[in-house]
Amino acid sequence: MKRFPHITKFPRSEDGLRAVVERAQQAEPPAASWIVRVRRLAGRFYALRRRLATVAVVVLAAALLGHVMFGANGMIVYRQKRAEYEELQKQIQQVQQDNARYTQQIQGLQSDQKAIEKEAREQLGYAKPGEYVYVAPAPAKAVTPPANRSARK
Repeated sequence: MKRFPHITKFPRSEDGLRAVVERAQQAEPPAASWIVRVRRLAGRFYALRRRLATVAVVVLAAALLGHVMFGANGMIVYRQKRAEYEELQKQIQQVQQDNARYTQQIQGLQSDQKAIEKEAREQLGYAKPGEYVYVAPAPAKAVTPPANRSARK
């Protein structure tokens, strides 16, 4: 053991309690200073408990507000979904009106001879004997000039 002075020999099991008692005097001053430090820290914490609690509540409220506003189901997403819902409702209403109009046209074409005659005149250009059908001339195509001079040659 003399070759390794920094290595200590463990006490035997029968000497265990005696070794603890002998070492207790050496461990007492560091333990006392540690207890003093912990008590000081606990006293500071106790004095600041209301401030710490207020800060914790504010941080929690800010986190909750952020989640409510910007989270996956937050207010911003809710407003976007609400606007999309209203737009889809308008589209549904427009399509239902179109369907109702088409249904009336179909029923009219199935039962009313005047409606059939009107559609034949408008779409197919039919006319009764002695009538003239005027057709508007097609608009003339505009001639576009070439983009550069080399295209003229």
